[in-house]
Amino acid sequence: MGLTVLAIDAGNSKTDVAIVTADGDVLATARGGGFRPPAVGVDTAMDDLAGTVTRALTTAGLGSVTHVSACLANADFPVEEERLATALHARGWGTTVTVRNDTFAILRAGVTEPRGVAVVCGAGINCVGMRPDGRTARFPALGRVSGDWGGGWGLSEEALWHASRAEDGRGAPTALSRTLPAHFGLPSVYALVEALHLEQIPALRRHELTPVLFATASDGDPVARTIVERQAEEVVAMAVVALTRLDLLSEETPVLLGGGVLAARHPQLDDHIAHLLTERAPKAVPQVVTASPVLGAALLGLDRVGSREGAQERLRRYYGV
Repeated sequence: MGLTVLAIDAGNSKTDVAIVTADGDVLATARGGGFRPPAVGVDTAMDDLAGTVTRALTTAGLGSVTHVSACLANADFPVEEERLATALHARGWGTTVTVRNDTFAILRAGVTEPRGVAVVCGAGINCVGMRPDGRTARFPALGRVSGDWGGGWGLSEEALWHASRAEDGRGAPTALSRTLPAHFGLPSVYALVEALHLEQIPALRRHELTPVLFATASDGDPVARTIVERQAEEVVAMAVVALTRLDLLSEETPVLLGGGVLAARHPQLDDHIAHLLTERAPKAVPQVVTASPVLGAALLGLDRVGSREGAQERLRRYYGV
């Protein structure tokens, strides 16, 4: 069989795995549920992951692989990566194991070599960068406690904050005080806040307010537009810092944009990001990545074990890139 890679992209809501050869052939894939060690503990999270991995290995006719390349949510600090790598190694799925934060998968999926910066804006926001020599740039990305702002969850919270203050008179008028409750068929922000507080509307549905925010901004509401512009500022701030840390600010460098908020291609957000990058990092080449992140995990694995000529192109074609 030769060299093989078990690629794992494990997020909070779903997990994708793939078994890939050094020629870039995909022997098997499998999908499972979310990977949430902080919520359920490392052992339980690994047990849940085991079912998905075992299905893929069985389909490929393998008991183990040469290398495990795992890009995992909640691997925010090097010490967490080390713990998760130890736990993965104990499962015996591969001779060697590398664990990275799942943002690295999106970055690698969008570049032809391990060089560039990626900003992911999904439920939260994160940014990583890498160079072929192994240097990386990253942020803790734990929310406001680590200096982050935005992402789908943060944007919905910000929209609710402004809508509440507009409705009760503490803040400037905004159409958000009408559009947010209307999304749930409610007459007021007060009714919406009450429904969220009493869990008549599940807390997880709050993310539905982010598209409402963007639609309200598109209709010209000044408050909503200000929130969207602030998100663009945060995306560019992270990208510029990562480029600077890696000495890439003066070189033509891809800046990959991923995650649900950025993949939705909201014109105001896209235009403002492009404008700010032109000002602050004119050599940056922004592009939205929609490829499956497990592709990135697999490419990182091939970087590690060494791939044969044409392997990366074959693998990209499999994933439609």
